[in-house]
Amino acid sequence: MADNDIAIKVEGLSKYYKLGVINNGTLFRDIQTWWARVRGKEDPHAKIGSKYDPTKEGFWALKDLNFEIKKGDRVGIIGHNGAGKSTLLKLLSQITAPTEGSIKINGKIASLLEVGTGFHPEMTGRENIYMNGAILGMSHDEIDKKVNDIIEFSEIGEHIDTPVKRYSSGMYVRLAFAVAAHLDSDILIADEVLAVGDAAFQKKALGKMNELSSGEGRTVLFVSHNMAQVKQLCNKGILLSKGSVVQQNDNINDTIAAYLGVNENNASSENTIWVNDGSFKNDNFCPKRMEIIDFDENPVAQALEYGKKYLLRMTVYCAQNTLSIRFNIGFYKNTELLFAIGIPDDSHFEAGAYAIDFPIDTNLFYEGTYIAVPCGSIPNKAWIVQPGSFDMSVRFNVKMNDKKEFCTQIKSVI
Repeated sequence: MADNDIAIKVEGLSKYYKLGVINNGTLFRDIQTWWARVRGKEDPHAKIGSKYDPTKEGFWALKDLNFEIKKGDRVGIIGHNGAGKSTLLKLLSQITAPTEGSIKINGKIASLLEVGTGFHPEMTGRENIYMNGAILGMSHDEIDKKVNDIIEFSEIGEHIDTPVKRYSSGMYVRLAFAVAAHLDSDILIADEVLAVGDAAFQKKALGKMNELSSGEGRTVLFVSHNMAQVKQLCNKGILLSKGSVVQQNDNINDTIAAYLGVNENNASSENTIWVNDGSFKNDNFCPKRMEIIDFDENPVAQALEYGKKYLLRMTVYCAQNTLSIRFNIGFYKNTELLFAIGIPDDSHFEAGAYAIDFPIDTNLFYEGTYIAVPCGSIPNKAWIVQPGSFDMSVRFNVKMNDKKEFCTQIKSVI
């Protein structure tokens, strides 16, 4: 492959983080933290419940990554929580530096890693468009030619001269995506940002990224837990696990299949128990465990027998009273949603622990492997679990002991 065909080349890339290193964003806050530790006092800037452990040195967020991405590729970077996806994008975007290895980039990069990244809160939406364009090396006249298209695509024209600190998260992501998609860059990097927008804008944004890649030859790197979106947008995939590349494939379907079959603790196709290892946190509604049980409340570790009924039990903890929760379990065949079963809309939960049983009627399934995936939100406020996120899931097989039940029978009625 000629070097001028390569957009990104990564060799021996590793990133090491030291635990407990001070980094509060400003020198003054860092000094406050340091002085508190010297005196044996509590860190005034530490998150509630977090503790500094000086006995732990650090960890490798990424270790010895090697891959190439061609110009015009649409690459889905997928993996479970903690796999190193966001760290990789920060390295590629030059937000942080690698500990080891090298990154060679051919072209300008536009990054969309978090809602509002690169925006100045005191500046208006229009002013931020010009600032982002200048950062990408564009002249004022070049931005003038694109600014109307950006505003029209973002669908927030009536608020474009309002300081962005007054924007909702949805308005942020609309404008941020419009800027990244329309200003001149060779590589577009997006990390889960589409989960903030509504369904119509997500569809519009995916279409735009397809257009940028296929029509303009722009390289797109896309991180998402929504496999349906990844499958729709990307043609190639990179699967990460525990900071290493498990698979790099020219067929995104093969990468997604590997991801759905990957389990950090169990390599089998069944995984009828999911346990929160602490990586998922939510004060309003925090799932702690999911497991498949029978009606005698015995755990089921083997294939489910066709014709029998089971329960998917989810235990959750609410740290505070929550007025309104919407939550369901979706049943998937690969990445295709078959149906969902939910709790009553706008259910109220007081602080405490709960067990919720979702019925599994195997008469609704053919023989094969299925994935049960939760999805939930606080209406009009925030996601608890985003749609199509397979990180929190259980896998089960349905087995038919007597396959004659599905045989077509023809009887004479004359």
